[in-house]
Amino acid sequence: MAIGFAALCHYAGLPVVVAFVAAALAVALLASLVGRSVEQLGDRLGAGATGVLQSALGNLPELFIGFFALKAGLIGVVQASIIGSILSNALLVLGAAFLVGGLKHGSQKFDSAQIRSTVVLLFLATSAMVLPALADLLHAPVAQHERALSIVISIVLLGIFALSLPASLRRRKGAEPADTAGHEPPRWPLWLAVTLLAAASVGAAFVSDWFVAALTPAMDQLGISQAFAGLVIVAIAGNAIENVVGIQLAARNQMNYAVSVIINSPLQIALVMAPALVLLSLLTATTLTLVFAPLLVAAVLLTVVILALAMFDGESNWLEGAVMIALYAVIATLFWWG
Repeated sequence: MAIGFAALCHYAGLPVVVAFVAAALAVALLASLVGRSVEQLGDRLGAGATGVLQSALGNLPELFIGFFALKAGLIGVVQASIIGSILSNALLVLGAAFLVGGLKHGSQKFDSAQIRSTVVLLFLATSAMVLPALADLLHAPVAQHERALSIVISIVLLGIFALSLPASLRRRKGAEPADTAGHEPPRWPLWLAVTLLAAASVGAAFVSDWFVAALTPAMDQLGISQAFAGLVIVAIAGNAIENVVGIQLAARNQMNYAVSVIINSPLQIALVMAPALVLLSLLTATTLTLVFAPLLVAAVLLTVVILALAMFDGESNWLEGAVMIALYAVIATLFWWG
């Protein structure tokens, strides 16, 4: 019904703000189906594999949103949404999971060893992403070849992701009994859970085309800058699946799964989506590079440092979550005016 209403708004020429909200809502509502599928997969595949699979499918809508935005020439929105996706997952969504889980269950523990490897990969990936911006800021000779540099870095990052998959998919013995204890055995066949997970993500990808079509008129009508739209609105809408699923899992005290799902998303943004959009931009009239604005660079580096400090002890509480949400609010406010 939500997808049908979004389609009606798009093709019937209803007010752009209504069409924009309807498309965003359709993406968000599909997240509930993904949440049920992930819950069914978790007991069978383990937290690591579940997080990788869910994040990969969950990021498909954002990849489509980014590609359609590039075709529309909205390069500022795309660059801001890449950084915004990392920030929204690492601060807003993870903070909300810590807050909800902490208020409901008190201090919660998770497998810090596996998460530590993910955070290290995320730090390396974001460092590779911000180096072109640093070269441009310092007027290094390579700054004159930012397109070629971005392509090389994108290929390297995709290679790192491929090399990291075996370790991410490996199920760690004894890492998840606290999450699965007391829960009923999976009731869905594996094929059904995977099929529904994929179908929901593909459905969200179709809606993303309507979302982008209404984006520019909605920004003009509401007076929203490209930077804020990409950093906050597009990033949150594109990550609606992780927004819902991660918080739901934390509320159920399934913190291994919750943290794995949430942290794998910004990692795949940095290792897969950003490089993929750079390469896909070669098929459009808009060239995307990894030269981000200095304030975006500072925000993402600060976020990864805060994330590492919060994750390395393998324990979370509601106050840590509240602090992370507050930091996200401060960063979002910085970009309200562009």
